[in-house]
Amino acid sequence: MPRRTNADGATSAFRQVQNQARSLLINLRKEIRAKEVDLQRLRDEEVSLSRLTGGAPAMGAASPAAGRRGGVGRGRIDWRAILEQLPKQFKAAQIREIRGLKDKRSSEIFAAITRWIDANMVKRKERGLYERV
Repeated sequence: MPRRTNADGATSAFRQVQNQARSLLINLRKEIRAKEVDLQRLRDEEVSLSRLTGGAPAMGAASPAAGRRGGVGRGRIDWRAILEQLPKQFKAAQIREIRGLKDKRSSEIFAAITRWIDANMVKRKERGLYERV
């Protein structure tokens, strides 16, 4: 559909403003993307330097979602790997002794145990005592 022009052939003032706004928006989005890439590079650098010094990264440094979770940003836990670290027979309290699980809520630990039982990876021997299959 052709553009409407007024008598002297110029586009309307509204269209000119609209085109300028569109152009500014495109440039703003490009700038935001560039800043996000730069910010991610800085976060990665912070994480590598904090690992080098043995300290923990700042809150939310690992990922933007870490601050929303309220955690330190450790990421997902591989519960299968956790199970492999446990002895043949174990108690739920022994799971807390594994590095990174000290502050886990008991509901999360028992949810993992339930998933292991459902997957036939663990059998319940008696109350509080489990055995890897």
